[in-house]
Amino acid sequence: MKVIAINSSPRMDRGNTSVILTPFLKGMQDSGAEVELFYTRKLDIKPCQSCFNCWMKTPGKCRQEDDMKMLVPKFAEADIWVIATPLYTDGMTGPMKNLMDRLIPLIIPEMEIIDGHCRHPLREGVKKGKLVLVSNCGFWELDNFDALVTHLKALCKNFERDFAGALLRPYGSILKYLETEGKTKTEIIEAAENAGRELVKEGKISENILNTIAREVVTREEYVENYNKMIEDILKRTKK
Repeated sequence: MKVIAINSSPRMDRGNTSVILTPFLKGMQDSGAEVELFYTRKLDIKPCQSCFNCWMKTPGKCRQEDDMKMLVPKFAEADIWVIATPLYTDGMTGPMKNLMDRLIPLIIPEMEIIDGHCRHPLREGVKKGKLVLVSNCGFWELDNFDALVTHLKALCKNFERDFAGALLRPYGSILKYLETEGKTKTEIIEAAENAGRELVKEGKISENILNTIAREVVTREEYVENYNKMIEDILKRTKK
């Protein structure tokens, strides 16, 4: 089983997104999956130019010479896509959106009605498969991810992929805070790792595991109070 994972956090493996992504990918690898992880910060990905060369002149190949030339074939042959992004203004990061836009070489220009909806079918040789979202945000409420989840589910329909679940961690920075305070984040990390194992072995992730990853750690009032204290401290240090 081949897995391609993209982490669009500008902090890469030091960011809050990686706190959940890293054990999730480990769980998949431990279960026999072949995992490749890429960081958008290290990639050269230009915006789509809407020239449609990849449809008309050079079918399946973009005219731009950048890292998508290497990535598109990997997406085409991957059984599972893992899209990992911090929540930026209710959606994915800009670099991740650029990457998603550049995946249209995987589909053909002709249109069909699929499940009662106009779609561009996959190009011959492109695998159908699954997609998983991994995301964290700074807000407390889980519904802050709603727009992002809806976006990824729509993308799944256009690329004929099953949405296999979303590993969501609201107020993600709290995990690092708990660690420095000597408390534990083991339950959430273990749940992320188990999610990877479940996906590879059973083809799905249980709601119980997803709920554990997203579970309440502190009350909303406690989080806001501590967050504002942290911001106050940062502002004081910045002014010195």
